[in-house]
Amino acid sequence: MTLTSTRALMDRAAAAGTGLGSFNVLHLETAEAIVQGAEAVGLPVILQISQNCVAYHGSLEPLGAACLAVAAGARVPVALHLDHADDEELVHEAVRLGFSSVMYDGAHLPYGENVAVTTRVVKHAEPFGVYVEAELGRVGGKHGAHYPGVRTDPFEAADFALSTGVDALAVAVGSSHAMTTRSARLDLELIRELRAALDIPLVLHGSSGVPDAMLVAGIAAGLTKINVSTHLNGFFTRAVRQVLGNDQDLVDSRTYLSAGRSALASEAGRLLSLFSRTVPADKG
Repeated sequence: MTLTSTRALMDRAAAAGTGLGSFNVLHLETAEAIVQGAEAVGLPVILQISQNCVAYHGSLEPLGAACLAVAAGARVPVALHLDHADDEELVHEAVRLGFSSVMYDGAHLPYGENVAVTTRVVKHAEPFGVYVEAELGRVGGKHGAHYPGVRTDPFEAADFALSTGVDALAVAVGSSHAMTTRSARLDLELIRELRAALDIPLVLHGSSGVPDAMLVAGIAAGLTKINVSTHLNGFFTRAVRQVLGNDQDLVDSRTYLSAGRSALASEAGRLLSLFSRTVPADKG
């Protein structure tokens, strides 16, 4: 229980053919909510802090230390992950602070440069036992690997994984970041092709825009780590907005943050239960 490694959680989920929720932390209340939701359903979870979140707070260590403390006190296994970092120094800091996994995002780079930098990150992380996730989308995707229409090529993905030694790969299969409507359609056939081409777990970013049934189908087709941020943030914000709208004189931030925390916790638990369903592998 409590603080555990991303590698252990990913290996277990991949072997079972289930999905593993990895949810973004924006502030302490988010981390508390995610863990509360996981505890309510008795399932593991990954807390992840993005480079954008680090920029918002001004540094990684305070929020990272808080998340490590929340994870250590949890009644379910919780791991801590650095999400979407394209700053190698930030990756090194996360390793030094005790994060059990990091995601180096070089999808915006030319293929050869992405391979070179990702390989360097893997070599740095390996002595510390830190699990490394990388990202690969079609070269030329103007707005990144998860912009609509961008896709990961299975042959290129296999070469990338072999060349870099990464532990998991974020793939572009139809989702897009920051969607507030759940209307994205995953390319299930491409997921199956990627699963057949690779012997490492596949990661879905931009999951907020994917409806429940398609997430389940994507997991059956071969996805393991399911990242969610915007969708959960919506539950938090709507709850805060409702409390503030009902009491114009309210000034104690704990009151409305508690409402947001409770709303996010409930939905986090529901998503973890959804992802953990054991379904027959989708053979196409």
